[in-house]
Amino acid sequence: MKLSEIKKHLIHLEKIAFKLPNGELVPRHFHVTEIGKVTKKFIDCGGTLRNEQVANFQLWNADDYDHRLNPEKLIHIIELSEKVLELEDLDIEVEYQGETIGKFGLDFDGTNFVLTNKQTDCLAKDNCGIPEEKSKSNLTELQTTKTTCNPKSGCC
Repeated sequence: MKLSEIKKHLIHLEKIAFKLPNGELVPRHFHVTEIGKVTKKFIDCGGTLRNEQVANFQLWNADDYDHRLNPEKLIHIIELSEKVLELEDLDIEVEYQGETIGKFGLDFDGTNFVLTNKQTDCLAKDNCGIPEEKSKSNLTELQTTKTTCNPKSGCC
């Protein structure tokens, strides 16, 4: 999800809720402790120089059980971050601490913002010797062709 998308969703909400990949909700008294611009400059295993940028939201909850972040306040924080940090319409990455700090993608299910699991990947499969994955077929799904020739005709 991009910054422009989260703001469009927030406009129509009365309250903000974030759902973890396991379906549990982040406690309602969470804080967005920071919004930042994270730049990652790296070389992939194929030797290509890459530069990635994301808008990073950090969610945190403490013993402040009366705290509730409303949609208007979060829009204000996002817009201030866009101005001060000169954020473009970047993809959002969310940090949230469970057993350790996790990094998540962000989606919206119509009611809640959903933290989505992120996966590592090889960005240079064509350069580093990883064979292309062959498509798998289920034998029961393959169409069988019926032969209409007579075994004595010599066509089989």
